[in-house]
This record gives sequence, C-alpha cells and structure tokens, in this order.
Amino acid sequence: MLTSNGYVLDDSPSRLARLEPTPMEERDDRDALWARLRRDGYLYLTGHLDPAEVLDFRRYYFQSLTPTGLVAEGSDPVEGIAADGDLDRGSYRRILFDDVVPGAEYQALCAAPRVADWFAWLLEDEVHLHKRKIIRHTKPGERGIGTATQAHYDLVYLREGSDRVLSMWIPLGDIPLERGGLAYLEGSHHRVMAQEAAGTLRRPAASMTADLPGLADEYDSRWLVTDYTAGDVMVHSAHIVHAGLDNVDAGGRMRLSTDIRYQRATEPIDWRWQEHWHDQDGL
Repeated sequence: MLTSNGYVLDDSPSRLARLEPTPMEERDDRDALWARLRRDGYLYLTGHLDPAEVLDFRRYYFQSLTPTGLVAEGSDPVEGIAADGDLDRGSYRRILFDDVVPGAEYQALCAAPRVADWFAWLLEDEVHLHKRKIIRHTKPGERGIGTATQAHYDLVYLREGSDRVLSMWIPLGDIPLERGGLAYLEGSHHRVMAQEAAGTLRRPAASMTADLPGLADEYDSRWLVTDYTAGDVMVHSAHIVHAGLDNVDAGGRMRLSTDIRYQRATEPIDWRWQEHWHDQDGL
C-alpha cells in the first residue's frame, strides 16, 4: 500500500504503474532523448551517476547533521537511520543552511561532469545551474499534510525565467517504494502545457493538492513509481506533475534527495533562484 501525506494511492492498473527507464541504446542519441522527453515529460536514467560518489555525499550529509540529534547514536551515517529523540532545530538549521547547502561538497555533486556536461550535451549550449538547489530528508513515520511533497509542477515556482528549465531529481542513496520516492502523473505535462498556453493556470505559486488519488481521477491518469537506487536520476520538464510518497521504511532509514535545475544560459533566468536555498526564501 502506497501513501502520500496519508492518502492511499489507488493501485488499480488504470491508476498506478511503473516508470519506464530510458533504454541504454537511446542514452547517446540526443534526438531520441528529446523525443522521449517531449512524449513522457521525463527521462528515468538508471545508473547515470557513480553510486559511490552519491553515497559519499549521503554520508557527508548525515555526518554533518549528527550533532543535531537527527541520526541514531552509534549508527553509520551513510545508513541515515533516524534518531528517536528530539531534534536541536536551531543547530540543524545553522548546519544545513550555513554549511551544507552553500558547501563545496554539495556544489561538486550538483555540477559533476555527469550532470553539468550531460546537460550541456543535451541542450547543445552553454548551461546555467540555478544556485537555489534543494536538498531534503524525510524520516520514516512522519505524518501530516506537507510531510511528503504535494502534487505540483515546477514552472509555477519559476515564472520569472524560461519555461524550458529542466529539473534533475537525484536520489541520494537507495529509495525503494517504502522509503518514499517521487511519483509522476503520467502524461500530465501535455494538459499542463495546454492550460499554461491558454493562461488558465497563471496564479500564485502553490502546490496543486495533497490528494494524489483524487488528482489521478481528475486527470484520468496513472501515478508512475519505481524503486530508485543510488546512481539513478530523474530528468523532467517544468510542466509534468509530480509528488512525493510517504516514508514507511521499517528499518528507520531516512529518504534523502536533491532537486536541481539546469537551463540554457542564453535564455531568461529566474532571478529569484540565484541565491542559495533557505526555507525562509519565500519560494
């Protein structure tokens, strides 16, 4: 049983299916990738990054935040096992926003050759990485609306620049279904693009809903899910609707992921995304 913010997803074949990995024979074919991205709204690139480098950053993240009471005492930080006690929120915010987010380790991950050079190859241009890069963990058993990322599409938060921004969501460690990975609403980008073109979706930035099963019914579509492993990445358009699942990992392991955005440097850039991410930045 899969849930998101407590809502139980309909697991019938008309409402739930698996993400389709991009075939290896298409990985070096730019035209094939663009055709797939236009059709599906996403590229699921399994094994795109070196798993060891991804896990090294996972270890660094949880090791950095161990003094806050986030990680179970005596556990290996790379496992990301959540502690049972209270979190020192002041210390957590200071370390996350003053050390981790602007740090060299995070920048190196987000601008690694398999990321930056790959986007430059795909876009056939000089590329720009948005400075505002978001990294989040989710503890098992957390409940309440907003714990898991609610259904949304990225463009509502990026209206001051190009609408051709591409997002890359990177699982920082294995994220099987029970650990709460991203789910994508199949084909939703086509409807969103049509409504954007008609001007019917121009409203203040906001998530669409926490009710994923209701949204699937509204779109008459399926939520696409998978078991992500370290090294996988998702590249998606700014128009496809996606959301997070709840973390119900029985072993207490936290889900950790980051989402970053690249675009052609020659296209308009949303100025609001040119400062480091902070939970008080208004976006």
